[in-house]
Amino acid sequence: MKIALLSYSTRPRGGVVHTLALAEALAALGEDVTVWTLGRGGDAGFFRPVDPAVRLRIVPFPDGPDGEGVGARVLRSIATLRAAFDPAPYDIVHAQDCISANAVGRCVRTVHHLDHFTTPELAACHERAIVEPYAHICVSRPVAEELREGWGLTARVIPNGVAYDRFAATDPRARERWRARLGRYVLTVGGIEPRKGSLDLLEAYALLNGEVKLVIAGGETLFDYRDYRARWEARAAELGVEPVVLGAVPDEELPALVAAAGVFAFPSLKEGFGLAAMEALAAGVPLVVRELPVLREVFGAAARFADTPRTLAAELGHALAADDPARRAAGRDLAARHTWDTAARRHLDLYRSLR
Repeated sequence: MKIALLSYSTRPRGGVVHTLALAEALAALGEDVTVWTLGRGGDAGFFRPVDPAVRLRIVPFPDGPDGEGVGARVLRSIATLRAAFDPAPYDIVHAQDCISANAVGRCVRTVHHLDHFTTPELAACHERAIVEPYAHICVSRPVAEELREGWGLTARVIPNGVAYDRFAATDPRARERWRARLGRYVLTVGGIEPRKGSLDLLEAYALLNGEVKLVIAGGETLFDYRDYRARWEARAAELGVEPVVLGAVPDEELPALVAAAGVFAFPSLKEGFGLAAMEALAAGVPLVVRELPVLREVFGAAARFADTPRTLAAELGHALAADDPARRAAGRDLAARHTWDTAARRHLDLYRSLR
């Protein structure tokens, strides 16, 4: 089959990581796969090298005028991708987010998680990207159930894969370099934003005892979270804590950063699967997540769960204080079972049923 997979960015967000890994796994099975996306701010390539078996179509998307709001940027993103994309050559057009789904029209859509937006243009984009696709995929059952309850739609559940070997077998020297630079640390990946529960994590960190840093990596996003970031920085000053904010970490350095952490914190308020958390399990790092149905389903006995800053601090402290070989082994086993080859084969089964 000729398959088009579409995303909205070249930068390291969960949906983009998913799109590239799925494309490579489909190509490894002999399919003809093209990834389409927007090259924001002059980007001419993705955040990491992509298997040459996958064709790439990166549509230039220059920065907008000063003062361009989120709504205007969303509409311009849709229009730019729509003008460049021709669905005619493809048997399957598969959009991974609301912007690309709005741009391409008739498509398969992966709903990674469901959001509630207040920006009118974004709220309308989100709604159309749910109701207009002719087939839906979700990466976990709770999200599929949300789709059924809210819109009466039935989605195929296909969990994420994880690049297990990449995180399970990191260079000891690279891990030591991170530890020498940062000391002992709690790590979270995903940046500072409301959905990631960043303020709750900050409050929990202030309650932790001992010499340990809070390290935050990642954070590339389409949205403007400057007000939230300002609140987060003001609260950090009030609490007298100084987290280490790394921003986007080069892809080749990320596995060692994860593997060197004392514990991985994942206090998201809304998730569809938790790919970054699954990568931490592959690396053998203790995991503490928010008590959400989706995260309980995905991680089960492999993670510790918390629902308030105080319980989050307590669980982080427990994970830092004592090794738990049984939970660590359960985490590695869980991550190893989530392969991109399996995910790609299940996608192909769905694609074939739609032709």
